[in-house]
Amino acid sequence: MIQLSDHFTYKKLLTFTLPSIAMMIFTSIYGVVDGFFVSNFAGDIPFKAVNLIMPFLMIMSTVGFIFGTGGTAIVSNTLGEGDPEKANVYFSLFTYVTFVLGVLFAVAGIIFLRPIAKLLGAEGEILKNCVLYGRIILIALPFLVLQYLFQSFFVAAEKPRLGLAVIIAAGVTNMALDALLVILLPKEYKLAGAAIATAVSQFVGGVIPLVYFFRKNKSILRLGKTKFDGRAILKACTNGSSEFMSNVAMSIVGMLYNLQLLKYAGENGVAAYGVMMYVSMIFAAAFIGYSMGTAPVIGYHNGAGNHTELKGILKKSLIILLIGGLLMFGAAELLAIPLAKIFVSYDQGLTDMTVHGFRIFSVAFPFMGFAIFGSGFFTALNDGLTSALISFLRTLVFQIAAVILLPLVWELDGIWISVVVAEVTAVAFTAIFMLAKRKKYHY
Repeated sequence: MIQLSDHFTYKKLLTFTLPSIAMMIFTSIYGVVDGFFVSNFAGDIPFKAVNLIMPFLMIMSTVGFIFGTGGTAIVSNTLGEGDPEKANVYFSLFTYVTFVLGVLFAVAGIIFLRPIAKLLGAEGEILKNCVLYGRIILIALPFLVLQYLFQSFFVAAEKPRLGLAVIIAAGVTNMALDALLVILLPKEYKLAGAAIATAVSQFVGGVIPLVYFFRKNKSILRLGKTKFDGRAILKACTNGSSEFMSNVAMSIVGMLYNLQLLKYAGENGVAAYGVMMYVSMIFAAAFIGYSMGTAPVIGYHNGAGNHTELKGILKKSLIILLIGGLLMFGAAELLAIPLAKIFVSYDQGLTDMTVHGFRIFSVAFPFMGFAIFGSGFFTALNDGLTSALISFLRTLVFQIAAVILLPLVWELDGIWISVVVAEVTAVAFTAIFMLAKRKKYHY
């Protein structure tokens, strides 16, 4: 078994992070499957409604990312310092706080869902579908945030394969229920069936780890008694603020993209962007999974003061990210047509728009991984401010500026190009932060 304290070669680094990469990819894939069933069996209006309300639903789930990534950094550093008992106290605290916040966010989301959907531009049948889908999903929100939390902590517990098994169980549940409910139910209930399938899978993804960590287990983490520690909670929030910023910003930018697309391409533009987001989520998930997989290792060696190992992990990671990004770009260019047809083959004009946009959009993939990893790297070092700044610039400032300004010159193509411009600029700023912080963290 690979331990956090090991020396990491390329092979060992890939072996240890592969379950996290697969876990995040699989999470994205079963979200894509949900979109596939809605688009092909429920119809284009429900599909557009899901794409319109999804950014808001993602914002509501960000508390899981905050305490997952931010809390893992604290727990991993504490383990590296040689205090496993204290690490488990922190782990328990972050888990309980996350669940309580998930309940509060779910209640608030259900209450305010309709006015928010209207604010996002939903009206008529699309508004009705937004509210129906969103309220069912929000019922399961407390378990979704736990799922996101445990995705990080399974790695810190040196059990990344178990984390992958849980996600596979949740994904298979979603896919099986999608096939059963969306296909077999009458058309007016198909969207509700898709939402129920997703909600049940989120329950599975949150409850199984909860039971595992509450019982006696073979990992280095276990849920038990804790005490309120406002300083630790604040530190976790600061560490995880980059992931919070990233997810909130992506959702806000997604809303802005939808508004711009409605202006330049109508509802078909929203549908085309939805397809690109589904595919992009899978590719970005690989980078997020790698960052998640390496974070506890980086945190441990930082806590142990092993700077030589820290430097080696960083160098190896940059090479892995470059090769991975280039492979993703090639795959995206080759698969643009079949991927578009999976979702929107019922409309040739929409298919053509999706393929054209995706081929421009995919130029961003070779650059995407560096900023994602850079943000995660500083989170693992407990430098939440730098991590948040990278995420803030990448996901909010650069993308908003690009999606507002570039369409003025290139119209619809400007919207697709804006993602590329934002990612390239983010890489440049990430490199600046990396160089500026080298002496402080000795990497």
